[in-house]
Amino acid sequence: MKKILIAVLVLAILGGGGYYWKKATATKEVRYASFEVISKTISEFVETTGAVAPLNRVEIDPSSSGRIEQILVQEGDTVKAGQVLALMSSQDRAAILDAARALGDDQYKHWQDTYKPMKILSPLDGTIILKNVVEGQTVGQSTVLFALSDKLILEANVDESDVGKVKEGQAASIILDSYPDAPVSGKVFQILDEGTNQSNVITYSVKIRPDHVPSFFKSQMTANIKIEVAKRPGALLIPTAAVTMDPSGKTAVITDLKDNKPVYQRIETGLDQGDMVQVTKGLEEGDTVMYVDKSYRPQQAQGSNPLMPSRPNMPRNAGRAMH
Repeated sequence: MKKILIAVLVLAILGGGGYYWKKATATKEVRYASFEVISKTISEFVETTGAVAPLNRVEIDPSSSGRIEQILVQEGDTVKAGQVLALMSSQDRAAILDAARALGDDQYKHWQDTYKPMKILSPLDGTIILKNVVEGQTVGQSTVLFALSDKLILEANVDESDVGKVKEGQAASIILDSYPDAPVSGKVFQILDEGTNQSNVITYSVKIRPDHVPSFFKSQMTANIKIEVAKRPGALLIPTAAVTMDPSGKTAVITDLKDNKPVYQRIETGLDQGDMVQVTKGLEEGDTVMYVDKSYRPQQAQGSNPLMPSRPNMPRNAGRAMH
């Protein structure tokens, strides 16, 4: 008899819990936010990474073996075509000067003036981006003395899935990792035909010419790059959260509620900016769309469950919304 009474009590408690769940479910409500369709310029971007690089990088080698006597430029210097970068003694001159030095200053100066050093000249206008020697160093014909850049550009790595959207002349926004608060604008001027395979991902090099080259640009600096691949002035925009499916599975929005049931309007969408999306068909500027307000938490149903501890009701969020 005692066991029977315990079983009856357990069933009664469980039944009460079931009643509580049904009551709470029945009183749960859905709250909708509303939004008026707006007209605004919208853009689509291809976002990628890249680095500062020379448009043309020229390495300067000596015409013969010898010894560097004097260096006249440093890294970062701007030079002109034909400017003397360094003076170098040939192997014969270096040997003669070394022998004359042992004979005294007069002999050394005589041979220094008689046997002139070779001049290392800049082949073009540009900036010294590498100085690879020091004075007194013996060099061979294959030794790189200097590297010269005519101007600095950006080389972006664009995935093959996006490269078809990129065209010459498109605007680009450049933010260097080293200078995040100094954005630079530029334009695409070349898209290379040969891709690179890295870990089974094909990327293509896209070259971007800055509208101006800041003084803080340095070769190999990394950058985040956004290329504007499409622009739609006067586009109709709605929140991405408002896009849903109607009962037949077509793309739609909710425009009204009748008898607490949503009224759907089919639409076609265009560019997507993340939180906002373009509508190309189905709506006009000023139309109202509705969507579930996920920030709203429905008030708890009245009643209590003897198996669960009570908790305070959550306040409703303020805002423009419709039931």
